[in-house]
Amino acid sequence: MQEYAERITGASFSMEQDLKQEFEIRLSESSTLAFRVAFSVLRNAEHAEDVAQEAFAKAYSHFHQLRDRERFRAWLVRMTWRLALDRQRGDRRRAAREANTEGPQYGSPTALEDLAARERAEHLWAAIDALPDKLRVVIVLSNIEGHDIREVARLLNLPDGTVKSRLFLARQRLKEQLQWMLSDPAGR
Repeated sequence: MQEYAERITGASFSMEQDLKQEFEIRLSESSTLAFRVAFSVLRNAEHAEDVAQEAFAKAYSHFHQLRDRERFRAWLVRMTWRLALDRQRGDRRRAAREANTEGPQYGSPTALEDLAARERAEHLWAAIDALPDKLRVVIVLSNIEGHDIREVARLLNLPDGTVKSRLFLARQRLKEQLQWMLSDPAGR
């Protein structure tokens, strides 16, 4: 009986080691992905690092439940995206962008251009934040992270056509919300 128990224990230890090694390999292949996804939602490096670490910990604890290991990246993206949204919803005040501590020198033309560019970026991010989650994730992954439609579809486990239609809708809504910026080249 003891010999049987040792064989079972040894086998489970070996399976745990194999699972741990596979997780480490998959994690190293997508080490910055969780941070980039979290940062695209939160736009705060410290908060994004916290969410990425939380996603890694959650992925590690639930890795044994993942049936298709080839879908690890998509699984990690969805998990990180949800955690980042939860963090953002629960902590809206702290998710505000950090203000530049050194104010611009208002006499120089580059300072005015920098200020206008910052204001345009703030308006753009506010418009992106106003999008529904399903539109925001595709616009961030595609246009900000630079993934093509197939990659976005694979990461979100959606058909290519769904990603295309969501991108179209997201761009239309952004265009509508930011129309005033398009008509005023100075962004005012």
